[in-house]
Amino acid sequence: MGPQAVSGNPTGKAGLADAPAVELALSRSKLYLLLSWGFLFPEEEEFYNYLQDGEFVEDGLSAVDSLEKSFDAAKAAPAARDLILPIRKLIEQIGEWEQEQFKTWEFSDLQDEHRRVFSNVISLDAPPYETLFGNEHVFQQSHTMGDIAGYYKAFGLELAEVVHERLDHISVELEFLHFLAYKESYALCHDGEEKLQIVVDAEKKFVRDHIGRWAPLFADMAAKKAQRGFFHLLCELCKAYLKFECAFLGVKPQPYKETDYKPATFIPPEGATFECGAQDLGNELNVLLDEVGGRSQMDDGQTSEGDSDKGGHA
Repeated sequence: MGPQAVSGNPTGKAGLADAPAVELALSRSKLYLLLSWGFLFPEEEEFYNYLQDGEFVEDGLSAVDSLEKSFDAAKAAPAARDLILPIRKLIEQIGEWEQEQFKTWEFSDLQDEHRRVFSNVISLDAPPYETLFGNEHVFQQSHTMGDIAGYYKAFGLELAEVVHERLDHISVELEFLHFLAYKESYALCHDGEEKLQIVVDAEKKFVRDHIGRWAPLFADMAAKKAQRGFFHLLCELCKAYLKFECAFLGVKPQPYKETDYKPATFIPPEGATFECGAQDLGNELNVLLDEVGGRSQMDDGQTSEGDSDKGGHA
């Protein structure tokens, strides 16, 4: 679904008939956020407790339930419908792992496993950074990093000081898409078709030109390194969900292959801050929009430069 959800409404605002489209955007937003939390290094016990209490799986399955119901009601892209079941199965497998293995884990075990799979420095066998894929030279890294920063800046976002990661880290990019899907739901309720289209176009372009190109290969590499357990399943879930998103948005990224992985010189994040805060488990739409300036951003209708995909979601 997308701008078509409100195209028949003369006020440009979503009504009761558009509720499935709003719920669909919120469900997608939640799944992006769960993935973002999972990939971020757990510096505090908050995410450990979230897993230990079963809330990660509970929230994931709830989002999938909502996704299925709203997807059918909204009559969204048929090609994506069959791709929801693999997402559900992987979340259920994480639940099984929690019951069988995680109950005996300490917080330090989760940290150690994250370090083993992703490392707390730049890993050469499963790097969670976009600019290490397809960018053999430093100037190519700088160009890609600048393009990513342009997306964040266009929507009033910058890295929070508490998030010690680069702009191109998998967790940061996933949270950006969480924010965009949240913003899509807000636009459906409160804004007209033009502002909604800006958000939808940004989702499509970022998936097509950025995360949809490198994250599947990264997730495959990291899943092989993990071999088993939470982070193996998280990587498989990431691949399954991005496959769904590509079909849902109607985009076809040109995915990188292992031969495109070309580590180059490390580029520091230049001291940027990203107020979205991936470890803030209490994010609500209004709070999020106020914190990052997203509300004013929707008012002035700014967006990143580049070509626009026509129409809404496929």
